Amino acid sequence: MLLDPYKRKINYLRISVTDRCNLRCCYCMPEEGIPLIPHEELLTYEEILRIVRVFAAEGISKVRLTGGEPLVRKGLIGFIAQLSGIPQIKDLSLTTNGILLKEFAYDLKQAGLKRLNISLDSLRTERFCQITRRDEYEKVWAGIVEALSVGFSPIKLNMVAIRGVNDDEIEDFARLTLHLPLTVRYIEYMPSGNGEEWSESAILTLPEIRSRLDKVGKLIPIPADQWDGPAMRFRFEGAQGEIGLIGAVSSHFCSDCNRLRLTPDGEIRTCLFSDEEIDVKEILRKGGSDRDLKERLLLALQRKPERHLINTHQFKKCQRNMSAIGG
Repeated sequence: MLLDPYKRKINYLRISVTDRCNLRCCYCMPEEGIPLIPHEELLTYEEILRIVRVFAAEGISKVRLTGGEPLVRKGLIGFIAQLSGIPQIKDLSLTTNGILLKEFAYDLKQAGLKRLNISLDSLRTERFCQITRRDEYEKVWAGIVEALSVGFSPIKLNMVAIRGVNDDEIEDFARLTLHLPLTVRYIEYMPSGNGEEWSESAILTLPEIRSRLDKVGKLIPIPADQWDGPAMRFRFEGAQGEIGLIGAVSSHFCSDCNRLRLTPDGEIRTCLFSDEEIDVKEILRKGGSDRDLKERLLLALQRKPERHLINTHQFKKCQRNMSAIGG
């Protein structure tokens, strides 16, 4: 069992396999994009697998693949098949923007992927284009339909609720759960990515989101299961799907945090909003042993902060863009 200084059990590793992305979401990066990590600095799949095997032997049992957009990296299906074969990894999931999902959904399922999270902030074609700066909504929805057809469950739709941008669609997203087996998760707007545009006034807090949902129907709480993250879970009576509420800003869940992050270029981040990183790529490329990797893991555990500092005078924006950290 891996425990940090605050007695939290750490069993979850989020791995960003690339900083490349085929969208330019307004809250994540500027329209012209950002400087990319050179290809030779990205971890190879073999290096990531070695890290996961060492970490899994120490207590990591849950892995999520992120980006950037993970599906743009070549060879991902074969990599997932190898990851899913690591006995200690009991839960393997992926976060995607969905553009390439129709093409890859079946192969992802066959490779052993358990669950999907799809980032989607609007159900309206024109607004989707405004937010992402790409006219790709129809591809995303086709990907969701394909993922349902090949048997992924649960499929979670992550909506970042931003006041004055997409908050008038909260009820529309909720109604999807009435007739589709989807989990719609509302996430408070966080100061990450292209954070110059972030302002506290744009946050739609969980109580405000909840009041909008009450217009759709009565929310029935759902007990948490062992693989649940920070979302509070609900269901409308008779609905096929679920509702999730994630209050990363107004009601931070740091006391229950169980995760570390691995960046595409081989740094362990102990918190999304902390710029402290522990280098593991150096060990991999200078002939270090598995014991050396384990020691870096234990060092990361010891340096994991008690909480993030959003809404305090000590808070500083991340120096890395979100696409180079992994959401």
